[in-house]
Amino acid sequence: MNYSFTDLLQLFGSLGLFLFGMKVMSDALMNLAGDRMRKILATMTSNRFLGIFTGFFITSIIQSSSATTLMVVSFSNASLLTLTESISVIMGANIGTTITAWLITILGFKVSMSAIALPLVGFGFAFTFAKRESIKNWGIFIIGFSVLFIGLQFLKDAVPDIKQNPEILEFLTHYTDLGFWSVLIFLLIGTLLTVIIQSSSATMALTLIMTAQGWIPFELAAAMVLGENIGTTITANLAAVVANFHAKRTARAHLLFNIIGVLWVLILFYPFLKLVTWVVLQTGSDSPYVSAGAIPVAISLFHTIFNISNTFLLLWFVKPIAKIVERMVPVKVEPSKEIDEPKFLTKEVLKYPETLIISLINESKYLYKNAIFEIVAHALNIHREDIKSDVKIKKIVKHSKEDMKANVDELYYTKVKKIYGEIISYATRGQSMLKLNESQNNQISEIKLANRKMVEIIRNVYALGRNVSAYLNSDNKYIRKEYDKFRKKIAKVLRVIYLFRTQEEKEEYYSKLLALKEEARNEIHQTNESINTLIRDNLITVDMGSSLVNDNDNVNDTIKKLITIAELLYGQRDTLLGNGGK
Repeated sequence: MNYSFTDLLQLFGSLGLFLFGMKVMSDALMNLAGDRMRKILATMTSNRFLGIFTGFFITSIIQSSSATTLMVVSFSNASLLTLTESISVIMGANIGTTITAWLITILGFKVSMSAIALPLVGFGFAFTFAKRESIKNWGIFIIGFSVLFIGLQFLKDAVPDIKQNPEILEFLTHYTDLGFWSVLIFLLIGTLLTVIIQSSSATMALTLIMTAQGWIPFELAAAMVLGENIGTTITANLAAVVANFHAKRTARAHLLFNIIGVLWVLILFYPFLKLVTWVVLQTGSDSPYVSAGAIPVAISLFHTIFNISNTFLLLWFVKPIAKIVERMVPVKVEPSKEIDEPKFLTKEVLKYPETLIISLINESKYLYKNAIFEIVAHALNIHREDIKSDVKIKKIVKHSKEDMKANVDELYYTKVKKIYGEIISYATRGQSMLKLNESQNNQISEIKLANRKMVEIIRNVYALGRNVSAYLNSDNKYIRKEYDKFRKKIAKVLRVIYLFRTQEEKEEYYSKLLALKEEARNEIHQTNESINTLIRDNLITVDMGSSLVNDNDNVNDTIKKLITIAELLYGQRDTLLGNGGK
C-alpha cells in the first residue's frame, strides 16, 4: 500500500484541525447562547417531553452533545436537575447531535465548502476586532465553522484513495466478510474511536469519509454509528468520576439509554437498514447498497431515525431506567465527622453560575437548618422538635426549665465556622472567576449577607444564652418572666421561619414574618420602659436590669436578622432554582 508515515501524520493533523474547528465553533456558540441555554435548563419542569425538547434545542444550538451532557451532569451534581429530568434532556441531546451529522453530510459532501471556507475565515477574523463581545463571538464562530470544513476537506484528501490503493480492500475483507460478526467488530471500532478521539462528530466524519471512499459498505458504517453512540457516553462518565452520586446516576443513565438503544437495533439490524434504505429511495437518492456516494446521506438518516425512534421508545420507560440506575449507584452516606464540612460545595460547582448559586443556596440552607436553628433553640433551652411541633409556644416555654448547657462557642467551631468560611470563599471566587450578570452577582452578594447575619446571630445568642440559663429557675419571678418573654419571642420567630421554609403557603407565613419584624422594631422602647419600672420598684437588681437591657437589644436584633435570613434564602425567588435543602 502506497501510504507513508508522512501521510499518516497528515491524517492525524487533518483530524486535529477538524476537532479544533468543532471546539472553537462550539465554544463560541456557548459564549453566545450559554447563559440562555443554562437558564432554560435550570428552570426546567419534570415534563418529559419538555426535557427532550430542551436537550434537542440546546444541542442543536451549541452543536455539541458532549457539552450538553456535561452541563446536565454538572446540574445534577448541584441538584438543579432530578434524575428523570436529566434522562429526558439526554434523550433530546441524542436527537440534537444528529444535526451535526447532517451539517457534515450536506456541507461536507453535497456542497463544496472548501472554496469559500478560507474567505470565511478572513470574514470572521474581521469581526473579532469589534468592541461588542457578541460580535466578537460571532466572528470566532465563523472561524471555527470554516476551520471545521477545511479540516474535513484535508481529512478527505488524507484518507487513501481506494483506486490507488486496492490493497486496502483486500485488508478489510478479513473483517467485512464475517457476517454479523463484522457488524459487531465495526460497532466496537466505532466505540473505541469515539472514546479515543472524545468526539462523536469526528468519528462520524471519519465514517462518512470511509463510506464515500468505498472502504466499507453501508451496514458496517451503520454499525460504527451505533458504536459512536456508546462511545460518546464516556465523556460524561469520566466527568462524573469525581462528582456526587446524583451526577454518577445521570452519567450511568446516559450509558444505559444508549446501550439499550444499540441492543434493540442490533436485534432488528437488517430490517432496520431496509427501513432506512426505503426512506432514502423515497427521497429520490440512490440505494446505499448500490452507490457509495449515497451512503453519507443514508448514514445520516440511519443516525437520525435511530436516535428519534430510540428516544420515543424509551420515553415511556424513564422511571424504570431511573430505578435501575438508582440501584447501580446507591446513595453514598458520608461518614460523620467531628467538624461539619460543606455538603454541596465542590470544585465542579464553579463551572457555571447556576450551579454555583444553587450550591451556595443549598449550603446556606443546610447551615441554617442544621446549625443556626439548633444553636439558637438550645441557647434558649428549647428543643428544636418542640419548635417544629403544634404545641403553643407559651406552653413550651413554661415547661422547658431544664438547663441544656448549650456551649455556643463549641457549636460555632464544630458546626458553623468551616462551612461559613467555605461559603464565603466559593462566593467570592465565583464573583471573580465567572461571567455573572447583574442579577446573579446580586444573588451571590445576598447569600453572603445571609451567612454574615447567621454568624452575627451566634454572637448575640452567646451572651443571651448564658443569662437565660442563669435566670431560668431564678427565685426572682420577675426576671424569670422577662427572660421567658425573650424566649417566647425568638421561639415564635423560629417556628414561623420553619413553617415558611417547609410549607407551601409561603405568602401567609411571609406576612407573619414581616409583622414580627415590625413588632421587634417597635418593642425596643416599650420593653426598656418596663425594665426601668422593675428597677425603680426594686423588683429586680441593678445587675439583672443591666442584663435585661443588653439582652433586649440582642433579642430584637436576632429576630430581625433571622427574618432577613429567611427572606434571602427562602423567599419566592429561589423557586426558580428549586427548593432543595429545606
